[in-house]
Amino acid sequence: MTDRLTQLQEAVDQLTNQFIACFYFLERHHDLEPFGPSDKIPDLKPEQQKEVDSLPPEVFQAGMLELARDLILKEQQIELLISSLPGLENNEQDQLKMMRDLEEELKVAEAQRLEAIKEKEEVLAKLDQVLRMIRRY
Repeated sequence: MTDRLTQLQEAVDQLTNQFIACFYFLERHHDLEPFGPSDKIPDLKPEQQKEVDSLPPEVFQAGMLELARDLILKEQQIELLISSLPGLENNEQDQLKMMRDLEEELKVAEAQRLEAIKEKEEVLAKLDQVLRMIRRY
């Protein structure tokens, strides 16, 4: 499982992709309507491709509603991830104390690791002596 920051970054990336998909949908499927009285919609020549693939108004509205719901859902997921990040409920002094405690635990674990390595080397040396004695007989 990935850590919370990675999950948050992935969620923000997904939200960005959703924004792009929304812009693409709106740009490709809107109605061709003039903004003002002097605006004109050019007639297409047979060899020209349509820039806009207009959808019926109810289908376009349903698509926008679905995209908006998806954006809201992703935003809520991001808010949940942000609220679950560690340290938001602790002040700076508490976080520094927690870091010092973790450093002490790390020092103890490192000392145990070094002791285990020393013990391993001693056991290997004894095993080597035993094997050499066995070979002599």
